[in-house]
Amino acid sequence: MHKGACHCGAVRYEVKLDLDKPVTACNCSMCGRAGTYLSFVPAADFQLLSGEDALTKYNFNRHHIDHLFCRTCGIKSFARGKMRDGSPMVAVNVRCIDGLDLEKLKINHYNGRDA
Repeated sequence: MHKGACHCGAVRYEVKLDLDKPVTACNCSMCGRAGTYLSFVPAADFQLLSGEDALTKYNFNRHHIDHLFCRTCGIKSFARGKMRDGSPMVAVNVRCIDGLDLEKLKINHYNGRDA
């Protein structure tokens, strides 16, 4: 289990994920600008501890993912959507995980710009 948060701490969560597995660096118009590193987990492996009322939603492109931002600090620590099989998932911005050493991550580059 890992804990994470937005910058101001209004949005806090716990997530079960394996950071020994590669995370995704996407170059789509959103992730590329934000420098997001993503790990996709089943919704059951994610628990929002605080801040549901601090979140604001943004959709773009195909509107398949609810990009959620803290309305105070503007950080997107996670997004909600569905896996290819239709099951609920959470896309966690692993850069928002507490105490994470980015140098130890394995990065999988995804060409979201052309997807």
